[in-house]
Amino acid sequence: MYAFRKPFSVATFEGLEVLHMDYKILLIIAQVFGYVISKFIGIKIISELRSSQRVWYLLGLIAIAEIALVLFAIIPQPYNILCMFLNGIPLGMIWGIVFSYLEGRKFTEILGVALSTSFIVSSGVVKSAGLYVMDSWGFSQFWMPAITGLLFVIPLVFFSWMLERIPKPTPEDIALRSERIPMSSKDRKKVLLKFLFPITLWVLFYTYLTAFRDFRDNFARELWESVGYKNDVSVFASSEVFVALIVLLVLATAFYFKDNMKALVFYQLLLLLGALAIGVSTYVFQSGLCSPYAWMVISGFGLYICYVPFNCLFFDRFIGAFKIKGNAGFLIYLADAFGYLGSVSVLLYKNFGQSSLSWLDFFINGAYIVAFMGVVVTTSSIVYLTKKKKQNKNINYQLV
Repeated sequence: MYAFRKPFSVATFEGLEVLHMDYKILLIIAQVFGYVISKFIGIKIISELRSSQRVWYLLGLIAIAEIALVLFAIIPQPYNILCMFLNGIPLGMIWGIVFSYLEGRKFTEILGVALSTSFIVSSGVVKSAGLYVMDSWGFSQFWMPAITGLLFVIPLVFFSWMLERIPKPTPEDIALRSERIPMSSKDRKKVLLKFLFPITLWVLFYTYLTAFRDFRDNFARELWESVGYKNDVSVFASSEVFVALIVLLVLATAFYFKDNMKALVFYQLLLLLGALAIGVSTYVFQSGLCSPYAWMVISGFGLYICYVPFNCLFFDRFIGAFKIKGNAGFLIYLADAFGYLGSVSVLLYKNFGQSSLSWLDFFINGAYIVAFMGVVVTTSSIVYLTKKKKQNKNINYQLV
């Protein structure tokens, strides 16, 4: 999926403006706005999705996204900005479809971590591929996204076929994590009303987190160049591989928590760790005691150790802990919808409210905000879970 979404961000589109707005920012806003709409639609579509529909939705939506990239290359700018909006709408559904194959299993942690790690690495890999397509094959920055996407069509079809081969959850899976079923609007409303306070906290933090993560991802080239890594093709992939490996090892340990509530509290502690890693590493970097590469890796670890659980693992355990009749896709898409709305808001604020601030300084300010939000939200959430423990004597979720 990332091969059809992220390669364009490695192009600078330097010197291009539309109505006194940076052309690249407009492209990102258009795509993310498509993503926002897709996530809100996905709250219903993904939560109601049946297993027989998944592979056709997956391949069909990717095909629409690639067609939009071809049109982006053909249609002259600035009119081709609309194509990035059309590209974002189908892609916003893909994550929920893929995770629906994996949720509700005793091995969901392992499968989810592998899946999430792949998107951390993929983001860097497809940027490196996109830069290679421009520098070595001579394609323009307008054709590069479509060409890069085509390179990954065959792997996409193969792995979609493999997803279809995954066995259904076993009775043991259902006993450990609860059965995952489509949700009606009544089911969704019931869950929201019952858990309004923690869900509000988590969505609020995730909104800031997504905005920060998207800014780091979309302007990776500008950030790396500002700290001395100009025209370094390998840095995008190499730095994210380090991050992915560390996140993989840490999150995989949650597999050993058989009790869902223990795992849920464990994830809260990881969110706290991630928030502190972002804030402390940024302060150390500004103090000159940390190299730019180490700072990007450590802050990247902090970012993804918070971001990845919200994309699948955290809500999967939440569903299991409270025996909610439904699926994790509903909560994932609820959080994502507001998360990407926050991402658009940050881009608009950067362009209109902080246009004179450098990419690096804006990123640093964002790091401190995310760190503060993370500490406040996770401590509040842990207090809430502790109170729930006392109220729910039938569920044993003390920390190991």
